[in-house]
Amino acid sequence: MSSINYREDQELFSVLEMASQEDLGVLIDIITDNGKGRVALDDGVMSALLAAKNAGAVQNMHLLMIAGEIQLFGGNSIINLFRGKGVAYREIICDVADHLKANFYDNQDVAVIESDILMKVLEKSLEQMSEEEKKNFFAEFGVNYSVGAGAAAIAAMQAVIRTNGFMAYKLAVIAANAVAKAVIGRGLILGTNAAITRTVGAFAGPIGWAITAIWSAFDLAAPAYRVTVPCTIQLAYMRQTAMMKKLPQCQNCLAPNDGDAVFCNKCGHKFSS
Repeated sequence: MSSINYREDQELFSVLEMASQEDLGVLIDIITDNGKGRVALDDGVMSALLAAKNAGAVQNMHLLMIAGEIQLFGGNSIINLFRGKGVAYREIICDVADHLKANFYDNQDVAVIESDILMKVLEKSLEQMSEEEKKNFFAEFGVNYSVGAGAAAIAAMQAVIRTNGFMAYKLAVIAANAVAKAVIGRGLILGTNAAITRTVGAFAGPIGWAITAIWSAFDLAAPAYRVTVPCTIQLAYMRQTAMMKKLPQCQNCLAPNDGDAVFCNKCGHKFSS
C-alpha cells in the first residue's frame, strides 16, 4: 500500500474521526473525482479509499489518507516535493477563504472561517435567486427580507449564525448539500433529523440551481481548488454536525437548541427552567 503523507493536524483530523461513514464517503468522492482519479492522486491511495467507502468501512488508516490528501492538494505542488507532506488545514482554510473573497481574519477559530466561506457561497448564490426565494430563504433563519435589503439581510443572518448553533448547522447543511450535488452529483444523507430534512428539501432546488450557476465564478480552474473548495465546505458541515450533536434537543419538536435558549428556535416551545 502507498505511504500515508499526513501532517499532524488536529483541526482537520478531529472532524474526520467524528464523522459518519456517509459524510466521509462524500469527501472521498470529492478527492477521487467520483472514482475517476486525479493526476495528483496516488492510485494506491485512491483504490484504498474507494474500497473502504464502498464497504462502509472507512477506518483510522483511511482517515489519515483523507487528511493527507487534503493537505497535499492544499499545498503548492513544488513545495510538497521537498516537504513530502502537504500544509496544515488552517493554511488551507485561509487560502480558500481568500480565494473566494470571504470576510475573515487569519487568527479566527477555524469553525468561524468555515462559516465565513459558507456565507460567501450563499451570498453569491442569492444573486441567482428570485425575490420570493430570497424572502423564503432568509425567513428560515428568522430574518425579514424586503426587495433591495440584500446586504442588510445578509448582515442580520450572519449575526444569527454567530450566536445560534442550530442556525449555523442549518446553513452548513444547506450549503454542503447543494455543493455536493453540484460537484459529485448527489446530496447528503441527513439521517432522521426531520426539521433539517424538511429545510433542505425546501431549498434543494433554488439553492442547488443557484450554486451550480455560480460555481464557475469562484475560479476553480486550478486543479487544487476543485478539491480544496468543496472539501472545505463538506468539512464545515461535518464540524457543525459534530457540534450540533452536543446541543440539547427540544422535547416538543426534537430540534437542537443552544444550551441557554428559553424558547425553541424551531417551534417556539418554552423550555422548563
